[in-house]
Amino acid sequence: MRAVNSSATASSATGGTAADISQSRVRHTPSGESNQPPTQPMTLAFDVTVAAVQELSPNFRRVTFGGYSLRGFGVHGETLDLRVKLMIPSLAGDGTQLPLPVFHTEQSGWYQDWLAMDPAIRGSMRTYTVRQERLDSVYPEIDVDFVMHFDAAGNGGPAANWALNARPGDALTLIGPNNRAAHCVTAETYSGIEWRPGLAQRVLLAGDETAVPAISAILESLPSYISGHAFLEVPEPGDFLDLRSDADVEITWLARGALIGRSRPHGELLQEAVRTAVPEPGWVGIKAAGGGAGPEPDDVNVDQDILWETPARMDAAMIGAGKNPDKPAGALPFYAWIAGEAGTVKELRRYLVRDVGMDRKQVAFMGYWRQGKAEL
Repeated sequence: MRAVNSSATASSATGGTAADISQSRVRHTPSGESNQPPTQPMTLAFDVTVAAVQELSPNFRRVTFGGYSLRGFGVHGETLDLRVKLMIPSLAGDGTQLPLPVFHTEQSGWYQDWLAMDPAIRGSMRTYTVRQERLDSVYPEIDVDFVMHFDAAGNGGPAANWALNARPGDALTLIGPNNRAAHCVTAETYSGIEWRPGLAQRVLLAGDETAVPAISAILESLPSYISGHAFLEVPEPGDFLDLRSDADVEITWLARGALIGRSRPHGELLQEAVRTAVPEPGWVGIKAAGGGAGPEPDDVNVDQDILWETPARMDAAMIGAGKNPDKPAGALPFYAWIAGEAGTVKELRRYLVRDVGMDRKQVAFMGYWRQGKAEL
């Protein structure tokens, strides 16, 4: 691992997809048996309590959740960029937390039932990455890193406000993968993990502060033969964290410089870094006669729709229209994972697909959040 720090001295909670809360069920049929056992829900609601709170940096706070219920939580293998839903309690008029409703995730209509509740009492749903897990411990725990984003008046979203005041013993509900379902042979149907590099030995990871936990967890999982670049854009140099990886990946921190009054626009440093690391024309594609290395990607209105395009979610028509229709997504030598603010991700998607000519099966684009737009 090679680390590079970069601070900007010149001149807003992670998202997910509706598939994260789908009620897909899997059947696990042991070899040699003809009768299938009852199906398992892919996701469950886990009642947890805060075990510890740690200040990682000016803008990152780690909350450790524990609970015996987590014995049923998990996926097959590394958690990587695993997403979970945190159910943040609503506040009463006196500032005390209201009790959360019971989440019957084993029932197909639980999410619609939750949406139909009074927003003032049902709580808020926010998507976060599992940064680390200790599920094999006597008392299972997981770590979740929160971005502590507040405006000039000190106002934050429900999750940041909750994390700011979190104390050991506080109760919360998280919705995540059912261990029994995730360990079945069809475990990859669980939609909470997007990192799927296949046979790639060179990778690119790029994201803003909301993607730092996921990129950090991915880097820790990489073997030594993987090379490439990881770019992480954060508000200030104090947010540069100590990351470890066995891979030969150059890690570059990019600070917008918010504390010195000359902050660079969100995503600008990230775009510059990716364009430098993956120049066009022709780095992974061949320049076309018409001036572009690849086709113009489908336009996505990031103010109305979620930008979420990953190889695992591509349909047959999209795969067939790619540069390597005869090769599956996991058979290509290069893989990129891009996440963060949707407007920035959209620009990087256009650059990598159209200008550089990357096969869309080589890259995962994920708009975790959109400036000015909140989750429910």
